[in-house]
Order: sequence, then structure tokens, then C-alpha cells
Amino acid sequence: MKKIWYHLWKLFLKISLHFYAKKIKVIGKNSIPKKGAVLFMVNHPNGLIDPLLVTTHLPRVNHYLVRAAVFKKPLVKKLLSTLNLMPIYRIRDGASQLGKNKEIFENCFEIFKKGETLMIFPEGSHLRKRTIRPLSKGFTRIVFGALEKYNDLKITIIPVGLTYQNASKYPCSVAIKYGTPILSNDFYNPEKLNASVVALKNEVSNQLQQLSVHIPNDEHYQKTVAKLDSANVDFTNVTLINTLLKENSFIATQPKQKNNLKLLRYCIFINSFFPFLIWKTVAKKIDEIEFVDTFRFGINAITFPLFYGVQALVVNTFLGWKIALIYLVTSILLVYLYSKNAPTNTENSD
Repeated sequence: MKKIWYHLWKLFLKISLHFYAKKIKVIGKNSIPKKGAVLFMVNHPNGLIDPLLVTTHLPRVNHYLVRAAVFKKPLVKKLLSTLNLMPIYRIRDGASQLGKNKEIFENCFEIFKKGETLMIFPEGSHLRKRTIRPLSKGFTRIVFGALEKYNDLKITIIPVGLTYQNASKYPCSVAIKYGTPILSNDFYNPEKLNASVVALKNEVSNQLQQLSVHIPNDEHYQKTVAKLDSANVDFTNVTLINTLLKENSFIATQPKQKNNLKLLRYCIFINSFFPFLIWKTVAKKIDEIEFVDTFRFGINAITFPLFYGVQALVVNTFLGWKIALIYLVTSILLVYLYSKNAPTNTENSD
């Protein structure tokens, strides 16, 4: 029953994300093993929408480690647990909470022992900057701890790069790029544990820098980003952009798009006034830009179909079910057409 529930949510989220995003590029999915223990290591530029995007484009049932703050409310904790989410405690959650990670790590060991998959964000927090930050060694504690407990266990690590064209804006475009599988056993040496940790972290970090657009976070960062934005590059073309960065060449990779769909946007706004109103009310309370996409997607995925359904029932009352069905299908198609055709220039705002 839990697997059915998981797959139903996954299907709902995948469909909803394709309404929310203009383009979702998935590259390298063939490198994912069809069976056996796998740890997915993902960079973290854009809040909780990051795991949703990766998960809905994974062929396997997955487990996740997410920050403990999300689990504060009992009802939310119960719901998230049914979807294979587990809390990870950090120093900011309080030193007294860190002891709870021991149980979580043991759960991760068992997940690997069963030949299942786990997803974590080794940077430790989200940040919209186009850079791969230093990785926490927490993931090495999980991997090496599992190898120590189960000598015959093999754990494959797959780095996953996420690159957004226009994070926090609608519609977004994103590239999900899976890296080359890393057999963690090749790095594990219990007699030289510190060296093993450093070597594995470096290998994962190096891959993440190639799998996502990586701009070193130094004094030149802002100028480099500004040059790329001015050139109107397609950031989801990750390999090309990283090549341009290495060559210090900032040429335009796509024509600048004009918004010729303003009339369509106004029609959708009029037809969806209350969902828009709910979103705008919530948006004022979001204090981290990395959570804009998360809340916008979550609210819209629920309120838009619910509102259209209610309006269709009203239309049915006065005009019959055929007109109501036409209204419902048309409303959904208009949103889809706008999402897939609206411009995604990085300077555009919603």
C-alpha cells in the first residue's frame, strides 16, 4: 500500500511539474543502476523543488534526507514519512538534536543493505548561486558506516547536477544531469579514513562542478554572472556554458525571447483569480528566495485544479456537463500552453 501511495504522489508531482516548467532536460539517466544500493548526491540551488524534480525523473523508488525543520508539525512528519523522507539534524537545529542522527544513519545503513536508493544534498543547505560549494563530510559517515557494518555491501554513488535557467521565476527551465557512477568501496580504507573521506568528497565535488554550471564563488562571481545574463545564454546547456566559462568567452547561445503571450496570461489570470490571490498573499511571507519556486509550485499544484474543478461544477449547474467539460479542459490547456511557450530569459520576472 505504501508503494502505491508513493507512486501516486510521484505521478501527480511529475504531471504538475511539467505544467510548472517550460523545459526539464534529463541527461545521463541510463547510468543509474537498475538494482543495488545507490546514493544520489545532488547540488541544492532551489529549495524543496530540487528533490521533487530529481525524484520524479528517477526510475527507482527513492528515500531522502531533508532538513529536520520540515518535520516540526506531527501531521506533516507523518505525511513525509509515508513518502520516504527522513530528517537530518544540523548544528543549527541545536546541539542536543544531533544525537538523533545516529538512528537516522542506522536507517540509511538498512536502506543500503536492502539494495535501495537514498538521496542527499551534500552542500548542507540551499543557495541559488551558480556554484558548487564545499561538501559536508556527513555523507561519507553514512557510506563508510554502512560499509563498515556490512562487509559484503557495495554502494554506488551517482552525483546529480541541477541547473536552472531562471530559478524562482515562472515558467522555469531546468537541466538534471546524472554523472558517472562511483563505487564507494574503491575509496574506503578504514586504516586511512581521513584520506578516504577527502578523496571521495573531491571525486563527488569534481563531478558536480561538471554536471551543473559552476562559477567559482570568488570576487569575480557577480561580474561573470552578469556577462552570461547579458549574453542571454541557455544555462541548461551545461557542458557548453562550462566550456564558455573555461575559455572566458561570453557569446549568446540563444536569441532573446519576447513575451508575446501577455493576452494569454491575462486570460489565465482572470480565470484563476483566487489561486493567484492565494499565491500573492503567501509570497509576501517568503523570506528566502530559494523557497519561492517551492511554495509557488506547491500552492498552484493544489489550488489551480481544485479551483477549476469547482468552477466546472458551477458551469455544469447552469450550462450542462458538456460545456463544463469543455471549460475544464480549455482552462488546463491554457496553463499548459503558457508554461511551454512563455519566455524564460534570466532577467524576466513574474
